[in-house]
Amino acid sequence: MLAAMPLPPTTAPPGDETPVRGRDDACPGALRLHPADDGALARVRVPGGLLTARQALVLAGAAEELGDGRLDLTSRGNLQLRGLDAGCGAGLAARLRAAGLLPSDRHDRVRNIVASPLSGLDGAGHADAPAWARALDALLCDEVPAGSGFAELAGLSGRFLFALDDGRGDVAALGADVTLIAAPDGEAVLRLGSAGGHGLARADSTAPNTADTADSPDAPDSPDATDRADATDRSGAPGVAARRAGRAADDDTPSRARPPGPPGIGDGPSGAELLVRAQDAPRAAALAAVAFLDAVRASDTRAWRVRELPARHAVTADRLAGRLAAAGIRATPLGPESPTTTAGTPAADPTPAVGLVVGPDGRCAVSVAVPLGRLTATQWRLLAGLASRGGSGELRVTPWRGVVLPGFSPDEARAALRELADAGLVATPHSPWLGIAACTGRPGCAKSLADVRADAARAVAGAASGDGRPDPPPDQGPPPGRPPVYFSGCERRCGHPGGRWVDVLATGDGYRVAVRDPGGSARGVDVTADQLAGAVASARGTT
Repeated sequence: MLAAMPLPPTTAPPGDETPVRGRDDACPGALRLHPADDGALARVRVPGGLLTARQALVLAGAAEELGDGRLDLTSRGNLQLRGLDAGCGAGLAARLRAAGLLPSDRHDRVRNIVASPLSGLDGAGHADAPAWARALDALLCDEVPAGSGFAELAGLSGRFLFALDDGRGDVAALGADVTLIAAPDGEAVLRLGSAGGHGLARADSTAPNTADTADSPDAPDSPDATDRADATDRSGAPGVAARRAGRAADDDTPSRARPPGPPGIGDGPSGAELLVRAQDAPRAAALAAVAFLDAVRASDTRAWRVRELPARHAVTADRLAGRLAAAGIRATPLGPESPTTTAGTPAADPTPAVGLVVGPDGRCAVSVAVPLGRLTATQWRLLAGLASRGGSGELRVTPWRGVVLPGFSPDEARAALRELADAGLVATPHSPWLGIAACTGRPGCAKSLADVRADAARAVAGAASGDGRPDPPPDQGPPPGRPPVYFSGCERRCGHPGGRWVDVLATGDGYRVAVRDPGGSARGVDVTADQLAGAVASARGTT
């Protein structure tokens, strides 16, 4: 039985209080390297998680020749190189520019875009999210005519996040600052802010955190589930249709029926939502970010995320609709006062399934998870090679630290899955690695009290061997409702998930294993590293 224990203090600002900062955010990038105990760290933005096989090979070469030979996947579908020499920045930047991975030096750290990884591959969804991602990235990098007004987007924080959801409700649950959700009939919901108000994820969500932290100096400033990185488990499922009253900026229509979308839309003071045409969606998203920057200046704060704006300076739906109308974009505010009705059955697991993904045209995608989000350059080259030989030549890095390879025949896809499993990647849905994540830990982070990744690997091996609660047979898959597990090297818990989760915290003498929930309660027990497998298995059973 896990004993009751209090939650640690949080740095989340209460109510309308806005964080007071004396500096800009220090998020690493491809040009701004972050010093760590194992060398410098570079974060390469990959908008929408989209890479060509050639770009992937360039990254593998950079990891081998400039870094420690490994690549880390983040919860924003970005990539990190570690163990870099502090003087390699110019050489790394030259490689990235030549590969098309650094199209604009000024906009390096603001190209934070997550997109539905299976969009266009499985017959679900209402829009081409990758196409949205490419169009939005071009706007962020100001690859548009002069006078467009988008140049100031270079002033966004490196922690500001865009989420482009094709309507299936996967990345819409990630608590982004600007979210697009595709709807039927060529429309899309534009949300500035997050469900639940002030950018907070829904209380019952186990969605990944999305700050992209990795022993970053900004990690302690990311207190909640929507502002941290690298959780690997599943999101709470959307699937709600709502009706919202509202008026278009240029229309006399008294109300509009709200399209299907995740729950929580329009729930909070920072959540301005509007209905726009899908063809205008990327431009509308960029203008929403410009509206945020205007609000930051007006508030005289240094807010990095929409949730940090004082309520009196929140961007209202009507104000945003007016800005869009001035740019020639028709937008209908979706008012929060209208009734909501549930439509359909919420999906229990909106993240990409591990294994074979069959499309309506008979082509298949290969979906794998990466244990603790870390790949060797050899594994990364294998993924790129398979994408080139049997797939479409594209890799999609997911916000759940996985990779999707589109475009295979069924036989080629099955062969690719076998090859990836042999290389140590997770290719079956019953793997004990699913739902397990960890911070950087020793030796990369000076604040860590343990090598949490090594201890996590031993705990997973113990669970698989029967030292902990046994896993189900392969044909049954993982038990439903099992909470994610996060191993942390110190009290900062950089990257922990939201919702209900198992907190495995290094103490210096061992670990404290606790089950945490959104209500602020925790039940925990102190164990040694050798007792972790059983303690974690027991904690995951307390759902």
